[in-house]
Amino acid sequence: MFITMKPHATEAEYADVVEKIRALGLTPHPITGIERKVVAVIGHTSGHDPEELFGSMPGVAEALRVSQPFKLVSREVKEEDTVLDVGGVPLGGKAIAVMAGPCSVESREQIFEAAEAVKRAGATFLRGGAFKPRTSPYEFQGMKEEGLKLLAEARERTGLKVVTEVKDTETLAMVAEYADVLQVGARNMQNYSLLERLGTVDKPVLLKRGLSATIKEWLMAAEYIVAKGNHRVALCERGIRTFETMTRNTLDINAVPVLKALTHLPVVVDPSHGIGLRPHVPGIARAGVAAGADALSIEVHPRPEKALSDGHQSLTPKEFEGLMQQVRVIAGAVGRSIL
Repeated sequence: MFITMKPHATEAEYADVVEKIRALGLTPHPITGIERKVVAVIGHTSGHDPEELFGSMPGVAEALRVSQPFKLVSREVKEEDTVLDVGGVPLGGKAIAVMAGPCSVESREQIFEAAEAVKRAGATFLRGGAFKPRTSPYEFQGMKEEGLKLLAEARERTGLKVVTEVKDTETLAMVAEYADVLQVGARNMQNYSLLERLGTVDKPVLLKRGLSATIKEWLMAAEYIVAKGNHRVALCERGIRTFETMTRNTLDINAVPVLKALTHLPVVVDPSHGIGLRPHVPGIARAGVAAGADALSIEVHPRPEKALSDGHQSLTPKEFEGLMQQVRVIAGAVGRSIL
């Protein structure tokens, strides 16, 4: 359930509502919007009538039950879009952010060259993997902490915010020390131990959709993070597994407007993994912007043919520069801009 306070409710009235929620053995989650203050109520609420319990309390405008199983991430609880503040750089809102960089950090020269190229083209975030959980144990697994240090150096050189994957609870603290945004890969979308730990970390989280996850399962995974206290979560559509074999995945473009209706969290589109074919990545990126994505995450490598991972879906810096010109036009056509 959620309780909406009147615009001029006092702090004492708000405190009385919170106290009553706790007295019922439930957990209050304050959510402050632009025009109203809302208290989401978490716990076993099925036996409680929200209006009967809270409707007549001073300062309360309304008390309603949330219809969706995901509560805190639901747009029913918070009507306004959430905008994440990543060290002064917004993720969400009217301006569309672009995350770009190689699949993996491979060397100092490679990550610096990539970072400087995507910065020139207009990216605001540098993406790159230091820990690489791969399908095969014999493939490149990343440079680990050395890769994290190189990402941090690239940030110092360019000013780009760093997005990188955290693969388990054991290395979470290490990754959080270097990263600006903690990415949860598709294989970890339902790693509940990791999600709960991320809920206690003071860092934004980019939650990728699982390989075969439904939208509801994906939003429930986000709920695990938010329910533990970290409200700074963005969702990344990166393609799902279908019967199609001509592409790496099938990017679910439908998910973008559906998510924008269901949740207040920012929505990111990853066209690189979504289709997995370099010539077609720009088309899917354009579609993502047109569909309403708040950000793009695009793989860019100085020399894709020599990449240690995902070279087949990585754009060259020149290709990325051309794509940025295209998405600026499309963003303008739908009343938005590129950050």
